[in-house]
Amino acid sequence: MLKVVKFGGTSLADAVQFAKVKSIVESDDTRKVVVVSAPGKRTPDDYKVTDLLYLCAAHLKYKVSSKDIFEMIRSRYKDIAIELKLSIDIDKEFDILWNQMQQGITENELASRGEYFSARLMADYLGYTFIDSINWVKFNFDGTINYETSYNALLQITEGNKVVIPGFYGVMPDGRVHTFTRGGSDVTGALAAAALKADVYENWTDVSGFLVADPRIIKNPEAIEAITYKELRELSYMGASVLHEDAIFPVRKEGIPINIRNTNDPEADGTLIVESTCQKPEYTITGIAGKKGFVAVGIDKDMMNAEVGFCRKALQAFEENGISIEHMPSGIDTMTVFVHQAEFEGKEQQVISSIRRLTHPDVIELEADLALIAVVGRGMKSTRGTAGRIFSALAHANINVKMIDQGSSELNIIIGVSNDDFEEAIKAIYDIFVETRL
Repeated sequence: MLKVVKFGGTSLADAVQFAKVKSIVESDDTRKVVVVSAPGKRTPDDYKVTDLLYLCAAHLKYKVSSKDIFEMIRSRYKDIAIELKLSIDIDKEFDILWNQMQQGITENELASRGEYFSARLMADYLGYTFIDSINWVKFNFDGTINYETSYNALLQITEGNKVVIPGFYGVMPDGRVHTFTRGGSDVTGALAAAALKADVYENWTDVSGFLVADPRIIKNPEAIEAITYKELRELSYMGASVLHEDAIFPVRKEGIPINIRNTNDPEADGTLIVESTCQKPEYTITGIAGKKGFVAVGIDKDMMNAEVGFCRKALQAFEENGISIEHMPSGIDTMTVFVHQAEFEGKEQQVISSIRRLTHPDVIELEADLALIAVVGRGMKSTRGTAGRIFSALAHANINVKMIDQGSSELNIIIGVSNDDFEEAIKAIYDIFVETRL
């Protein structure tokens, strides 16, 4: 059996957290491949190492001294190395990096050093082999991953050894270091799991699995024992994620389950993410998630349903202006297009003009400051009255529903409310399905 384990920034914030990671890894001999992030915050007022590295890059760009910031980063790693009595000469490593910064270094390469140094320290601490991600994570020129080349490279390098790999970055065809978006260490871990055909991909973070709702809105929300990839995709899209969404696809393709675990509570089972499961969910819903900041563009035209190509023409107006569509509920003579307000505001008149030119509608109406909430769950399919209970809960909380959209899969229901009602709407839905279980 082989487990690929990835540890996030909070799991590597200081020497104490490093010790927890070592204990977790050594407690299971199948945890042979360890992927690490850069150190995160030690306290709420602290800085993430990656943020400091990006700040260094900005200082270099504008020819402002970055020495103080650089020494702050050096001290983070040096403290860890000293407390854990590591043999690695971290000062020498940082001296080399400083010289590179004076000679010229790309923002991506500098940002990647957080994960690089984390991996160097962790490899020394565990006694594992260090593998630099530039030796196997291969990007195409357009920034997409070259999966086949990357997988083959990692297979050749590891050769069954116990290894530590830095997350977040790889290499372009021309040799330049390239980074993923924030949270990209999740992707590195998923790529490693897929390449090595791991039995499980464990993603260790600071929460005990995936939660039914945002803990910033719901106090101590229940954890989800098992969730399918489809459910996760729906919730992640609406902002509920402890996992970079691009990390789902490599492991899903290989049929590898993902286990979200808590470094600070290693005995907790966490959440298992799987292709499918016969395990009955504890609640009718699996999770609730949402986002603020949407605009509803309402288009009315008599006999719209009889006009072939009307919807295509209306959507063309958004395409011409580079605006992506989020949802599109429709009626006989109406259609409403939901888009991100931040994308739309600067182009609203161009879009309206395009809609009029292409479709000749009777009325175009705009409504801003809307929020979308996704109620997701495989249990909804076999439970009657789910939508009715949602509406009852929202009505009881005096919340006006602006929109409802449900796909044929019956896996999710999307509800539109005003931004001001967003938090209360989530509380109302959580209460009726989880607290009272009506």
